[in-house]
This record gives sequence, C-alpha cells and structure tokens, in this order.
Amino acid sequence: MKQFLLLILVAVISCTTPNPNTNDKGENELKSLEVSSSIKGEKMPFQDIVYVPIYSDIYFDVMHQNNLLSATLSIRNTSFNDTIFVSKIEYYNTDGDLVRKYIDKTIGIPAMGTVNYVVERDDNSGGSGANFIIEMGARSAKVRPLVQAIMIGENGNKGFSFATDGYSLLR
Repeated sequence: MKQFLLLILVAVISCTTPNPNTNDKGENELKSLEVSSSIKGEKMPFQDIVYVPIYSDIYFDVMHQNNLLSATLSIRNTSFNDTIFVSKIEYYNTDGDLVRKYIDKTIGIPAMGTVNYVVERDDNSGGSGANFIIEMGARSAKVRPLVQAIMIGENGNKGFSFATDGYSLLR
C-alpha cells in the first residue's frame, strides 16, 4: 500500500507544470539576482526607462477568435564588462493599470547576462495592450541593453510567434 501511495505521489508531482520563472535551484530568478549592497547613492552615467509592448492575446481571424499567448520578457546585458542594475520591472494592463511588480529590490544583470520572465498563456490579466516598464542604470555610459518580448501561441495545428522591441522613454 505504501508503494502504491508513493507511486501516486510521484505521478502527481511529475504532472505539475514547473514554474518557468525559477532558476535551477528552484528560486525566483529575479530574487536570486538581488543586489546585496545599496547602489541608490551611486552616480549612474547610463539611466533608462524602457517601454515593452506585450500581447497577452490577439485576434486570429475574421470571426475575432481570441487566442491567448505566452510572453517572455528578455532583458539582455550586451556589455562585456559592466553590470546593469534594474530597479523596476512593472507589468501594466490594456487600461494602464498596474497589474504586478516583479521586483522589490534592485537586481544586477552581469556582463553578457540575460534575465527572462515568462507571462504564462493562461494569464490574461494584461489583455491585448499589456506592457512592461523597466527602469535600469549602469556605472558606464557605454552600456546598451537589449530589451525584447517574444510571444508564442497556437491555433489548431498552426503555431506562431513574434517579437517586440523595448523603446526608451528617455532618448
């Protein structure tokens, strides 16, 4: 009987969908990058606020069939030498209402590092006009991060994907 219960427990655990936003240690990917020392008083020659459009759903055909999408926000540090410090990642819905804050403390993305965050397909809280706002800075004025979103979905036997670029609100 114990073996049967153990087998059922293993089957249930293996059927659960893993959280796509955790690292290989099971920690929240963003939480694991939190900066331990304060950088608020430091001068940051590079500062930017980036707007990234996200599509949680799109209309697929003339019958206005609504298709839910999964979206991956990707923040890429293109510098070979410098860390990027991200102080805000916020998700807004179609009406401009704040849906979720993704970080409470500043995170550091190391040189040539990338942070990805997935908005799962069943999360339609953003709607078709959702967006992210990312605030970041660096100790070098030469830093030029790449911020994008990749959306994927399917309709019947058709799969599709597309990307959007982040746009600086300060430049």
